[in-house]
Amino acid sequence: MLLTKQQLDKHNEAALKKHELRLNYAKENIENTEVIIEKLMAFQIAIPSWALGTGGTRFGRFSGGGEPGTLEEKMEDIGLLHQLNRSSGAISLHIPWDIPKNVAAIKQLAADLDLRFDAMNSNTFQDQADQKLSYKFGSMQNMDKAVRQQAVDHNIEVINYGQQLGSDSLTVWLADGSCFPGQSNFRKSFNNTLESLQAVYEVLPENWKMFVEYKAFEPNFYSIAVADWGQSFLYASKLGEKAFTLVDLGHHLPNANIEQIVALLLNEKKLGGFHFNDSKYGDDDLTVGSMKPYQLFLIFKELVEGMDARGMNHAKDLGWMIDASHNVKDPLEDLLQSVEAIKLAYTQALLVDAKALEEAQQNNDVVTAQEILQNAFRTDVRPLAAEARLRMEAALQPLDVFRKENIRGELIKARGEKTMATGL
Repeated sequence: MLLTKQQLDKHNEAALKKHELRLNYAKENIENTEVIIEKLMAFQIAIPSWALGTGGTRFGRFSGGGEPGTLEEKMEDIGLLHQLNRSSGAISLHIPWDIPKNVAAIKQLAADLDLRFDAMNSNTFQDQADQKLSYKFGSMQNMDKAVRQQAVDHNIEVINYGQQLGSDSLTVWLADGSCFPGQSNFRKSFNNTLESLQAVYEVLPENWKMFVEYKAFEPNFYSIAVADWGQSFLYASKLGEKAFTLVDLGHHLPNANIEQIVALLLNEKKLGGFHFNDSKYGDDDLTVGSMKPYQLFLIFKELVEGMDARGMNHAKDLGWMIDASHNVKDPLEDLLQSVEAIKLAYTQALLVDAKALEEAQQNNDVVTAQEILQNAFRTDVRPLAAEARLRMEAALQPLDVFRKENIRGELIKARGEKTMATGL
């Protein structure tokens, strides 16, 4: 469901006076606000098709009702998010969870909702009902060449769907690994995985990118085929110039210095993009910025600095996507919060005085360097993000509109109380 322009206007008019006061104060204290607002208007974060429903754990899953049961309904939900914030203008599909049955109709719906198709995601971490061979002991690293070929064929199938929809990138995340010492030969596993990835890379369209995602542990806990950024970088380097490392914020060991990883990958021209989420212990897939907002800011500080050093376009040259699991929150509310957190961290990073920071670093002035970063982080940039939305005819307060219009209640009326989306 979409809101009418009149509905949005009504909410914006009620909040406009307070917004203008906050915006004027921000403009008095922040330089280059117009440049920042323009950058915010251009910055988009993709929403994955699997994140529109309630998440779950090994112990249970509790649907909130009104969840999208089809790809079309998922796209409608993302269209609603995009209408509210004008920052969610892309959808990332996971195959085979969301195979488009009628490509022409799906493309038309995307156009109607002002959505584009972001990276395509393959799935070789589950066995499907019609699957001949099992991935129980791995897919691309499997000792059985027939299983490896099945995984390669699936990824090629995903590329074909993506070409039909207008996507231009493939994300490969592998659950391959081992649970016990001696279960796998590390070198053979690496070489099998590389051989399989190369087979997929060879058929990658000329204008496409291939993202190799890594994860420190889970579902295998002794070894993982692509366990860290170094292994992903190694694969991407061996594959070629169209292959890149993809960073999921939850896929690291506790207290990893993700901002340093980002800086080095940018330096080596091998950073492809992000899956945004937050965590307390591991791959918790929590709302972005809910646990470690300062770390998120520091990551964006490295992104802004590194991308500017290479003359990259902030909005287009890397892939930006949310990958969260909404176990106890309304998924749409959670996604609105995550998009807002990403935009705010990005805005704060734009405030960092790069010249002053470089001077402090040259002089080994640790105190001043800290002050520069923390002053940017502690600046309230919410009025700038709200102004960017207002100029794009979105909602000044997206979450407030979502609740006041009882959107979840309307979705339950339309779809039912006991619905459950495919995916996570």
